Amino acid sequence: MRLVVTGRDGQVAASLLEAGQAHAGVEVVAIGRPELDLARPETVIDAIAVAKPHIVVSAAAYTAVDQAEDEPDLAFAVNAAGAGKVAEAAARLGVPTIHLSTDYVFDGSASRPYLETDATAPLGVYGASKLAGEQAVAAAGPRHLILRTAWVYSPFGRNFVKTMLRLAADRDEISVVADQWGNPTSALDIADAILHAAAMLHGDKSVSAFGTYHLAGTGETNWSGFARHILDTSRASGGPWADVRDIATKDYPTKARRPANSRLSSAKFAAIFGWSAPEWRKSTERVVRRILDRP
Repeated sequence: MRLVVTGRDGQVAASLLEAGQAHAGVEVVAIGRPELDLARPETVIDAIAVAKPHIVVSAAAYTAVDQAEDEPDLAFAVNAAGAGKVAEAAARLGVPTIHLSTDYVFDGSASRPYLETDATAPLGVYGASKLAGEQAVAAAGPRHLILRTAWVYSPFGRNFVKTMLRLAADRDEISVVADQWGNPTSALDIADAILHAAAMLHGDKSVSAFGTYHLAGTGETNWSGFARHILDTSRASGGPWADVRDIATKDYPTKARRPANSRLSSAKFAAIFGWSAPEWRKSTERVVRRILDRP
């Protein structure tokens, strides 16, 4: 089974490349710019066809949430039109698409974890562009999985875990927002879930398991609680530590509004595919120790 993943330099692609090496009979091929550039739709179909996928994992995205407010055309070109082209290429080849989306398609006003059936209402350009991407993927053909995730981190690329460790090396105290809640999600776990689902979908011509799912870490916390666990794990492993001071969202203004509630219920994915992410603290500890190079 060959998975072709777009977004060669992203956290999910790097995690899939690593995870694929541990699965016999699985080959993961990552493609990206310049041969595949979602802002240049004419490159997409040929780049994917050359890679000869059995399943396409659509992970490339424009993820600069604040910058998207100033670059809406580019955000929509990549996250909407580009994602649609990827799914269209997969449909032309007769293979399924697994597309990564986000909690930012919701406005965060709910008082409970979001379900797949809840109404979407993005607060900014990034969320709106990702929602448009979901719609484009669905329109390209029925054999798709749309996986909404949240608060993604890993040993690769830039992410919240790495930022906390870097800041702790230089500061005694870090101020972190305490009134935004969500499910920290390791890209290593996302990769495992994708491989698990892909094995079930490979060669399956039905559409019974396809559709939109939430795929996030198990358990919930706020950003400051996440930061504390990162730094406590670091200290226990001999790494940097700093005190975390709770602040409100209003004390840390950003150009793009963030949802106060990013919690996603992943129960549907667990029921259909028989896979659940580890408890978020366990996954965080695994990644922190890897970043610090502590076994």
